[in-house]
Amino acid sequence: MTHTEYLWFNTKQRQEFVRITDEVRAIVQRSGVRDGMVLVSAMHITAAVYVNDWEDGLIHDFQEWLERLAPAGRPYRHHQTGEDNADAHLKRTLMGHQVMLPITNGDLDLGPWEQVFYAEFDGRRRKRVVVKVMGE
Repeated sequence: MTHTEYLWFNTKQRQEFVRITDEVRAIVQRSGVRDGMVLVSAMHITAAVYVNDWEDGLIHDFQEWLERLAPAGRPYRHHQTGEDNADAHLKRTLMGHQVMLPITNGDLDLGPWEQVFYAEFDGRRRKRVVVKVMGE
């Protein structure tokens, strides 16, 4: 059995981290799948989906780390095409674009501190994430 839904985002800032654990959990529960997996995948090349701790200091650390590795405003070759978001593409690659999560007894089977996040690196426009539940 499979079930697909989409989460839509239109962030107010260019870079934003959004906890989506509750939304993914609700989709899993609506699916009726009791045992399986759920794929959560950003459908834009400047956004990421990842799993980690929900702690403001850590999210700030991610933002600083990413900015050191892929700083905004550099003269990237990608910008020669008329774009200005090369850093967003690089940050997405570092964070990953999707996660696969286990479902047990009809619920997400996450570790004690694990949460699911949508990370936007070139926001202020409408984007989506696919949530595909698979199992029985």
